Amino acid sequence: MDKLVAIHPVGFIKALSIALELSSNGLSQHHCRTAIIASKIGHAIGLQEVDKQTLIYASLLHDVGAASYWEEKHQIIHLEVGLPVYHHAEEGYLLLKDSPPLGSLATPIRHHHDRFQGGNPSGTKGANIPLLSRIIHLADRMEILIQDNLHILEQSGRILQQIRGLANTYFDPKLINIVERLAEKESFWLDLTTVAFHQRFFTNLSFYGKLHFEADDLLHIAEIFATVIDRTSHFTAVHSRSTARVAVYLSRRWGYSEEEQKYIKLAALLHDLGKLAIPNNILDKPGPLTEAEFSIVKQHPYFTYQILQLIDGFGLVATWAGQHHERLDGQGYPFGDEAGKIRLGSKILAVSDVFSALLEDRSYRKAMELSDVESLMHSMVCDGKLDELLVDALLHDAAYVSGLVSPNNSGYVQNE
Repeated sequence: MDKLVAIHPVGFIKALSIALELSSNGLSQHHCRTAIIASKIGHAIGLQEVDKQTLIYASLLHDVGAASYWEEKHQIIHLEVGLPVYHHAEEGYLLLKDSPPLGSLATPIRHHHDRFQGGNPSGTKGANIPLLSRIIHLADRMEILIQDNLHILEQSGRILQQIRGLANTYFDPKLINIVERLAEKESFWLDLTTVAFHQRFFTNLSFYGKLHFEADDLLHIAEIFATVIDRTSHFTAVHSRSTARVAVYLSRRWGYSEEEQKYIKLAALLHDLGKLAIPNNILDKPGPLTEAEFSIVKQHPYFTYQILQLIDGFGLVATWAGQHHERLDGQGYPFGDEAGKIRLGSKILAVSDVFSALLEDRSYRKAMELSDVESLMHSMVCDGKLDELLVDALLHDAAYVSGLVSPNNSGYVQNE
């Protein structure tokens, strides 16, 4: 197995940014286009490369604080202003502020909805608002004003007119002047809607500073996104971390090296990344799901797999995470893989996920007693769903392992 090193930050952050775009109807391009606009503004005003890097990364993740909450997503997309908008900016700040690899993004994200005229919960106004935040705020609003059913050049005038009308109130007038000069060229607008340019935007980025994330950086960022994922439901506050602890325990029992255990932990922390595509009301529904609702739920491991596959060097992590709902009899989802096509790491994740979930409250049932969990998992083995050797190994130490799933053993959880 290749070592989990030398992952370029832009690849990892780009993939996680795409996860923030997930919805039950597919993907938007909001974060990517916001980052492109912000990058053009930053280049025009002569930002240093390190500040441009921070600006682009912060733009790609600026709505991370809203990713768990569908109502906030709606408010942001439809330009509804007020405390909920500030709330997601503050939540993004709290998620990132203590992160060694991403801490520099926290302050720009915290202030990215602060209005230039003031009246913000932060108390800042005008030039006291961080410059990167002012740029992201303007780029964010410009992107939201784009209507995908119209050619971009047909709406450029309308977008500029609306932005001008918010000078000195919402936005820095000097930055609006910069945008007006940039917008004189049709290429400024066409770049926002051209797939080829989006691809080159990421390919051609030349950043200074730390060029690669090591395994510990990746794990720390995965912990942050595990928090985001698990907040999608009141009943999954620690599920990703619980699954990770059980999976690491099983992989250690199976003789995985320390490096391989980091792989399995990453896969477990991110295995439900695709749940960001599931509305909160489905995840928290107290009764049985309709066929249409369950169809939405069944998308989530597919999205997890496709997003993680975008990261160079993450092929195995993507496979393990994407197969966590596959079953040995071929009746799992989304790929319908049978035993021979399911990787051992995927089987470990499947067993760990089931064990953790059964010991946790859900909207439609209370947490099960350990004895009932053991009985149900044995029946899943008999039905050809789960790997017998892994289940036996897990249940041999069931009392100990169940402690790994305890809400009191939540590990690195921010703002719970």
